[in-house]
Amino acid sequence: MSALVVTLIVVGLILLIPVLWAIGAYNGLVTLRNRYRNAFAQIDVQLKRRYELIPNLVETAKAFLKHERETLEAVIQARNAATGAREAAAANPEDSQAVHQLANAESGLTGTLGRLFALSESYPELRSNQNMMQLTEELTATENKIAFARQAYNDAVMVYNTKTETFPTNLFAGMFNFVRATLFEVSSEAEREAVKVSFD
Repeated sequence: MSALVVTLIVVGLILLIPVLWAIGAYNGLVTLRNRYRNAFAQIDVQLKRRYELIPNLVETAKAFLKHERETLEAVIQARNAATGAREAAAANPEDSQAVHQLANAESGLTGTLGRLFALSESYPELRSNQNMMQLTEELTATENKIAFARQAYNDAVMVYNTKTETFPTNLFAGMFNFVRATLFEVSSEAEREAVKVSFD
């Protein structure tokens, strides 16, 4: 081989290394973004299940809580607000405002459910109703699944955000519009407490 061929091969390899690194960095960002989108989809599945349980819970409670219409209506309104926020966030989990609105709507729903369960403690016949016991058991299981799904989502977001913010990958993140993802977190300490759905 002549010196010119060797030089061309060396120059080609020197140029090829950054190209291969750039492809790897871009593909890594795509993989991490898809991972947190999938994690959000898991939250979405559990939230849909939660929202499906709530009308049945309210209907069951309605027969026993005839004088507590305001609380029951508040639960339904909070559920409807959370459903709308879930749809907006599910349409674009990269929209930080939509994710924040969903977290706030979920906090409001958790608060109204907490009031409903606190109120139902005063009605022993409601607590012992078989349908109500089954619904609360399903809701408890769903709440636990939501908590696990949120944790998985937040973990995936943290890895993605770290990758988009660290050098030199942050250069590609900026060039190819890999925006920072939003954590799914509650806004106040009072909202961090889980809803108690037990009728012991």
